[in-house]
Amino acid sequence: MIVVTGSAGFIGRNLIEHLNRNGFYDLILVDEYQDNPAKTSSLDFLGYSEIIDRKDFFVWAKQNQEYVDFVFHFGARTDTTEKDEKIFSELNLKYSQDMWDFCSDFDIPFLYASSAATFGNGELGFDNGFEKVDLYNPLNPYANSKNEFDKWVKQQIKTPPRWVGFKFFNVYGPGESHKGRMASVVWHSFNQIKNTGRIKLFRSHHKDFADGGQCRDFVHVADVVSICFEWMNNGYSGLYNLGSGTASTFLELSNCIFQSLGIEKQIEWIDTPIEIRDSYQYFTQADMSWMRKQSWDYRFKSLTEGVSSYIKILNDLKPGPTDI
Repeated sequence: MIVVTGSAGFIGRNLIEHLNRNGFYDLILVDEYQDNPAKTSSLDFLGYSEIIDRKDFFVWAKQNQEYVDFVFHFGARTDTTEKDEKIFSELNLKYSQDMWDFCSDFDIPFLYASSAATFGNGELGFDNGFEKVDLYNPLNPYANSKNEFDKWVKQQIKTPPRWVGFKFFNVYGPGESHKGRMASVVWHSFNQIKNTGRIKLFRSHHKDFADGGQCRDFVHVADVVSICFEWMNNGYSGLYNLGSGTASTFLELSNCIFQSLGIEKQIEWIDTPIEIRDSYQYFTQADMSWMRKQSWDYRFKSLTEGVSSYIKILNDLKPGPTDI
Protein backbone atom coordinates (compact mmCIF):
# COMPACT_ATOMS: atom_id res chain seq x y z
CA MET A 1 0.00 0.00 0.00
CA ILE A 2 1.34 3.43 -1.03
CA VAL A 3 0.26 6.77 0.47
CA VAL A 4 0.30 9.87 -1.74
CA THR A 5 -0.37 13.22 -0.09
CA GLY A 6 -1.19 16.19 -2.28
CA SER A 7 -2.82 13.60 -4.52
CA ALA A 8 -5.20 16.06 -6.19
CA GLY A 9 -2.35 18.40 -7.06
CA PHE A 10 -0.30 18.74 -10.22
CA ILE A 11 2.65 16.48 -9.41
CA GLY A 12 0.64 14.17 -7.16
CA ARG A 13 -1.89 13.33 -9.82
CA ASN A 14 0.79 12.74 -12.44
CA LEU A 15 2.53 10.41 -10.00
CA ILE A 16 -0.69 8.43 -9.48
CA GLU A 17 -1.02 7.97 -13.24
CA HIS A 18 2.61 6.81 -13.37
CA LEU A 19 2.05 4.37 -10.51
CA ASN A 20 -1.05 2.98 -12.22
CA ARG A 21 0.86 2.50 -15.47
CA ASN A 22 3.42 0.48 -13.55
CA GLY A 23 0.84 -1.77 -11.90
CA PHE A 24 0.32 0.01 -8.56
CA TYR A 25 -3.33 0.48 -7.64
CA ASP A 26 -3.39 -0.05 -3.87
CA LEU A 27 -3.03 3.66 -3.23
CA ILE A 28 -4.25 5.85 -0.37
CA LEU A 29 -4.84 9.35 -1.69
CA VAL A 30 -4.62 12.22 0.80
CA ASP A 31 -5.63 15.81 0.17
CA GLU A 32 -8.19 18.42 1.26
CA TYR A 33 -11.08 16.42 -0.19
CA GLN A 34 -13.75 17.31 2.35
CA ASP A 35 -16.51 19.40 0.72
CA ASN A 36 -14.39 19.74 -2.41
CA PRO A 37 -16.08 17.81 -5.23
CA ALA A 38 -13.73 19.30 -7.84
CA LYS A 39 -10.75 17.61 -6.21
CA THR A 40 -12.63 14.34 -5.88
CA SER A 41 -13.73 14.38 -9.51
CA SER A 42 -10.11 14.99 -10.53
CA LEU A 43 -9.44 11.37 -9.57
CA ASP A 44 -11.84 9.97 -12.17
CA PHE A 45 -10.27 7.21 -14.26
CA LEU A 46 -7.51 6.59 -11.71
CA GLY A 47 -6.97 3.37 -9.78
CA TYR A 48 -6.79 3.67 -6.00
CA SER A 49 -8.05 2.06 -2.81
CA GLU A 50 -9.25 4.99 -0.72
CA ILE A 51 -9.29 8.78 -0.51
CA ILE A 52 -8.75 10.44 2.86
CA ASP A 53 -9.04 14.06 3.87
CA ARG A 54 -5.80 15.56 5.08
CA LYS A 55 -7.22 16.25 8.55
CA ASP A 56 -8.22 12.60 8.99
CA PHE A 57 -5.04 10.95 7.79
CA PHE A 58 -3.26 10.37 11.10
CA VAL A 59 -6.34 8.77 12.65
CA TRP A 60 -6.43 6.40 9.67
CA ALA A 61 -2.65 5.89 9.85
CA LYS A 62 -2.67 4.69 13.44
CA GLN A 63 -5.18 2.01 12.49
CA ASN A 64 -3.54 0.96 9.23
CA GLN A 65 0.19 1.60 9.62
CA GLU A 66 1.09 -2.07 9.24
CA TYR A 67 -0.19 -2.05 5.65
CA VAL A 68 1.70 1.04 4.45
CA ASP A 69 4.77 0.26 2.35
CA PHE A 70 5.76 3.76 1.19
CA VAL A 71 4.78 7.43 1.57
CA PHE A 72 5.03 10.12 -1.10
CA HIS A 73 4.50 13.43 0.67
CA PHE A 74 3.67 16.17 -1.85
CA GLY A 75 0.90 17.88 0.12
CA ALA A 76 1.63 21.56 0.86
CA ARG A 77 0.37 25.10 0.46
CA THR A 78 2.32 26.27 -2.58
CA ASP A 79 1.09 29.84 -3.09
CA THR A 80 4.23 31.97 -3.14
CA THR A 81 2.15 35.16 -2.77
CA GLU A 82 0.50 34.03 0.48
CA LYS A 83 1.92 36.05 3.38
CA ASP A 84 0.27 34.32 6.37
CA GLU A 85 3.16 32.42 7.92
CA LYS A 86 0.81 30.54 10.26
CA ILE A 87 -0.71 28.74 7.27
CA PHE A 88 2.69 27.55 6.10
CA SER A 89 3.77 26.65 9.62
CA GLU A 90 0.75 24.37 10.00
CA LEU A 91 0.35 22.90 6.50
CA ASN A 92 3.95 22.75 5.30
CA LEU A 93 6.12 22.46 8.39
CA LYS A 94 4.10 20.83 11.18
CA TYR A 95 2.23 18.43 8.90
CA SER A 96 5.50 17.35 7.27
CA GLN A 97 7.08 16.80 10.66
CA ASP A 98 4.13 14.61 11.65
CA MET A 99 4.49 12.62 8.42
CA TRP A 100 8.20 12.14 9.09
CA ASP A 101 7.53 10.97 12.65
CA PHE A 102 4.85 8.56 11.44
CA CYS A 103 7.22 7.00 8.91
CA SER A 104 10.06 6.92 11.46
CA ASP A 105 7.92 5.25 14.12
CA PHE A 106 6.71 2.52 11.79
CA ASP A 107 9.77 2.05 9.52
CA ILE A 108 8.13 3.29 6.34
CA PRO A 109 10.25 4.71 3.48
CA PHE A 110 9.48 8.39 2.93
CA LEU A 111 9.84 10.79 -0.02
CA TYR A 112 8.99 14.45 0.45
CA ALA A 113 8.81 17.51 -1.78
CA SER A 114 11.22 20.30 -0.95
CA SER A 115 11.68 23.16 -3.40
CA ALA A 116 14.34 25.01 -5.36
CA ALA A 117 12.74 28.14 -3.89
CA THR A 118 14.69 27.37 -0.70
CA PHE A 119 17.84 28.59 -2.47
CA GLY A 120 16.60 32.19 -2.36
CA ASN A 121 18.27 34.37 -4.98
CA GLY A 122 20.79 31.65 -5.76
CA GLU A 123 23.83 33.56 -4.54
CA LEU A 124 24.98 30.49 -2.58
CA GLY A 125 24.57 28.14 -5.52
CA PHE A 126 22.28 25.16 -6.01
CA ASP A 127 24.03 22.39 -4.14
CA ASN A 128 22.65 19.05 -3.07
CA GLY A 129 22.63 18.15 0.60
CA PHE A 130 22.26 19.97 3.90
CA GLU A 131 25.57 21.82 4.15
CA LYS A 132 24.10 25.27 3.41
CA VAL A 133 20.46 24.97 4.51
CA ASP A 134 21.10 27.17 7.54
CA LEU A 135 22.58 29.87 5.30
CA TYR A 136 19.88 30.13 2.64
CA ASN A 137 17.65 33.20 2.60
CA PRO A 138 14.30 32.16 1.03
CA LEU A 139 12.38 35.03 -0.57
CA ASN A 140 8.82 34.27 0.60
CA PRO A 141 6.98 32.44 3.41
CA TYR A 142 6.31 29.38 1.20
CA ALA A 143 10.01 28.93 0.41
CA ASN A 144 10.93 29.59 4.01
CA SER A 145 8.56 26.87 5.25
CA LYS A 146 10.19 24.38 2.88
CA ASN A 147 13.65 25.36 4.06
CA GLU A 148 12.59 25.18 7.71
CA PHE A 149 11.54 21.58 7.18
CA ASP A 150 14.85 20.76 5.49
CA LYS A 151 16.64 22.31 8.48
CA TRP A 152 14.50 20.27 10.87
CA VAL A 153 15.23 17.04 8.94
CA LYS A 154 18.95 17.76 9.18
CA GLN A 155 18.68 17.65 12.97
CA GLN A 156 16.74 14.39 13.25
CA ILE A 157 18.35 11.34 14.80
CA LYS A 158 15.32 9.09 14.41
CA THR A 159 14.53 8.70 10.71
CA PRO A 160 12.54 6.55 8.33
CA PRO A 161 14.50 3.49 7.14
CA ARG A 162 15.04 5.21 3.79
CA TRP A 163 14.10 8.78 2.95
CA VAL A 164 14.68 11.58 0.49
CA GLY A 165 13.79 15.23 0.00
CA PHE A 166 13.65 16.40 -3.62
CA LYS A 167 14.07 20.08 -4.41
CA PHE A 168 11.81 20.49 -7.42
CA PHE A 169 12.87 23.18 -9.90
CA ASN A 170 10.52 24.72 -12.52
CA VAL A 171 8.11 21.86 -13.16
CA TYR A 172 5.71 22.11 -16.11
CA GLY A 173 3.44 19.77 -18.01
CA PRO A 174 -0.08 18.35 -18.38
CA GLY A 175 -2.51 18.68 -15.49
CA GLU A 176 -1.43 22.05 -14.08
CA SER A 177 -4.24 24.23 -15.45
CA HIS A 178 -6.11 24.27 -12.13
CA LYS A 179 -3.15 26.06 -10.49
CA GLY A 180 -4.08 29.34 -12.17
CA ARG A 181 -1.54 32.06 -11.37
CA MET A 182 0.73 29.43 -9.76
CA ALA A 183 0.93 27.38 -12.97
CA SER A 184 4.23 27.21 -14.82
CA VAL A 185 5.61 29.95 -17.04
CA VAL A 186 5.13 27.52 -19.95
CA TRP A 187 1.37 27.38 -19.31
CA HIS A 188 1.08 31.15 -18.88
CA SER A 189 3.18 31.85 -21.97
CA PHE A 190 1.06 29.52 -24.09
CA ASN A 191 -2.11 31.28 -22.99
CA GLN A 192 -0.63 34.72 -23.62
CA ILE A 193 0.32 33.77 -27.15
CA LYS A 194 -3.03 32.10 -27.89
CA ASN A 195 -4.97 35.09 -26.58
CA THR A 196 -2.84 37.97 -27.88
CA GLY A 197 -0.46 36.55 -30.47
CA ARG A 198 2.54 37.73 -28.47
CA ILE A 199 4.39 37.07 -25.24
CA LYS A 200 5.50 39.52 -22.57
CA LEU A 201 9.03 39.07 -21.26
CA PHE A 202 10.88 41.00 -18.58
CA ARG A 203 13.74 43.21 -19.64
CA SER A 204 16.98 42.42 -17.90
CA HIS A 205 18.13 44.78 -15.15
CA HIS A 206 21.37 42.88 -14.62
CA LYS A 207 24.52 43.77 -16.51
CA ASP A 208 25.46 40.11 -17.07
CA PHE A 209 22.17 39.10 -18.72
CA ALA A 210 20.64 40.29 -21.97
CA ASP A 211 16.89 40.85 -22.28
CA GLY A 212 15.30 37.40 -22.30
CA GLY A 213 18.59 35.90 -21.18
CA GLN A 214 17.32 35.18 -17.70
CA CYS A 215 17.63 31.43 -17.12
CA ARG A 216 15.56 28.74 -15.44
CA ASP A 217 15.89 24.99 -15.08
CA PHE A 218 12.63 23.82 -16.65
CA VAL A 219 11.78 20.16 -15.99
CA HIS A 220 8.85 18.20 -17.41
CA VAL A 221 6.52 16.64 -14.85
CA ALA A 222 6.89 13.23 -16.52
CA ASP A 223 10.60 13.30 -15.69
CA VAL A 224 9.88 14.38 -12.12
CA VAL A 225 7.49 11.53 -11.38
CA SER A 226 9.73 9.02 -13.16
CA ILE A 227 12.64 9.95 -10.88
CA CYS A 228 10.40 9.77 -7.79
CA PHE A 229 9.19 6.34 -8.86
CA GLU A 230 12.73 5.11 -9.48
CA TRP A 231 13.84 6.35 -6.08
CA MET A 232 11.00 4.40 -4.45
CA ASN A 233 12.55 1.24 -5.85
CA ASN A 234 16.21 2.11 -5.42
CA GLY A 235 17.76 5.26 -4.01
CA TYR A 236 19.94 6.57 -1.21
CA SER A 237 18.68 8.80 1.58
CA GLY A 238 19.44 12.51 1.38
CA LEU A 239 18.39 15.94 0.12
CA TYR A 240 18.73 16.23 -3.65
CA ASN A 241 17.86 18.55 -6.51
CA LEU A 242 15.32 17.45 -9.08
CA GLY A 243 15.56 19.49 -12.25
CA SER A 244 16.68 18.81 -15.79
CA GLY A 245 20.22 19.92 -14.96
CA THR A 246 20.09 22.41 -17.85
CA ALA A 247 19.42 26.15 -17.64
CA SER A 248 17.37 27.58 -20.52
CA THR A 249 16.65 31.23 -21.25
CA PHE A 250 13.17 32.69 -21.41
CA LEU A 251 13.94 33.64 -25.00
CA GLU A 252 14.67 29.99 -25.82
CA LEU A 253 11.44 28.98 -24.11
CA SER A 254 9.38 31.52 -26.03
CA ASN A 255 10.97 30.40 -29.31
CA CYS A 256 9.97 26.79 -28.55
CA ILE A 257 6.36 27.79 -27.91
CA PHE A 258 6.04 29.97 -31.04
CA GLN A 259 7.60 27.22 -33.16
CA SER A 260 5.31 24.59 -31.65
CA LEU A 261 2.29 26.73 -32.51
CA GLY A 262 3.57 27.64 -35.95
CA ILE A 263 3.20 31.35 -35.13
CA GLU A 264 5.62 34.14 -35.99
CA LYS A 265 7.48 35.28 -32.89
CA GLN A 266 6.27 38.52 -31.30
CA ILE A 267 7.74 39.65 -27.99
CA GLU A 268 6.68 42.62 -25.90
CA TRP A 269 9.42 43.70 -23.51
CA ILE A 270 8.33 45.04 -20.13
CA ASP A 271 10.28 46.23 -17.11
CA THR A 272 10.65 43.86 -14.19
CA PRO A 273 8.37 45.27 -11.46
CA ILE A 274 10.23 47.40 -8.95
CA GLU A 275 8.86 45.43 -6.01
CA ILE A 276 10.51 42.18 -7.14
CA ARG A 277 13.51 43.56 -9.01
CA ASP A 278 16.00 43.28 -6.15
CA SER A 279 15.08 39.66 -5.40
CA TYR A 280 14.54 38.46 -8.97
CA GLN A 281 16.44 35.28 -9.87
CA TYR A 282 18.44 35.54 -13.07
CA PHE A 283 19.76 31.99 -13.10
CA THR A 284 18.71 28.60 -11.74
CA GLN A 285 20.16 25.22 -12.63
CA ALA A 286 19.90 22.01 -10.66
CA ASP A 287 23.12 20.24 -9.74
CA MET A 288 22.17 16.68 -10.70
CA SER A 289 25.55 15.11 -9.93
CA TRP A 290 23.90 12.95 -7.25
CA MET A 291 22.44 10.77 -10.01
CA ARG A 292 25.88 9.93 -11.38
CA LYS A 293 27.10 9.10 -7.88
CA GLN A 294 24.20 6.66 -7.50
CA SER A 295 24.89 5.22 -10.99
CA TRP A 296 21.52 6.30 -12.31
CA ASP A 297 21.27 6.51 -16.10
CA TYR A 298 18.36 8.76 -17.02
CA ARG A 299 17.90 11.15 -19.93
CA PHE A 300 15.70 14.14 -19.23
CA LYS A 301 13.55 15.65 -21.95
CA SER A 302 15.18 18.57 -23.67
CA LEU A 303 13.34 21.89 -23.55
CA THR A 304 12.28 21.45 -27.17
CA GLU A 305 11.00 17.91 -26.59
CA GLY A 306 9.15 18.69 -23.41
CA VAL A 307 7.62 21.99 -24.44
CA SER A 308 6.56 20.90 -27.92
CA SER A 309 4.78 17.80 -26.59
CA TYR A 310 3.07 19.85 -23.88
CA ILE A 311 2.02 22.63 -26.26
CA LYS A 312 0.42 20.05 -28.53
CA ILE A 313 -1.66 18.81 -25.60
CA LEU A 314 -2.65 22.35 -24.60
CA ASN A 315 -3.47 23.33 -28.17
CA ASP A 316 -5.70 20.28 -28.67
CA LEU A 317 -7.16 20.59 -25.17
CA LYS A 318 -10.56 19.12 -24.50
CA PRO A 319 -12.08 19.01 -21.03
CA GLY A 320 -10.79 15.93 -19.23
CA PRO A 321 -9.54 14.57 -15.92
CA THR A 322 -5.93 15.65 -16.40
CA ASP A 323 -6.74 19.22 -17.42
CA ILE A 324 -8.75 20.63 -14.53
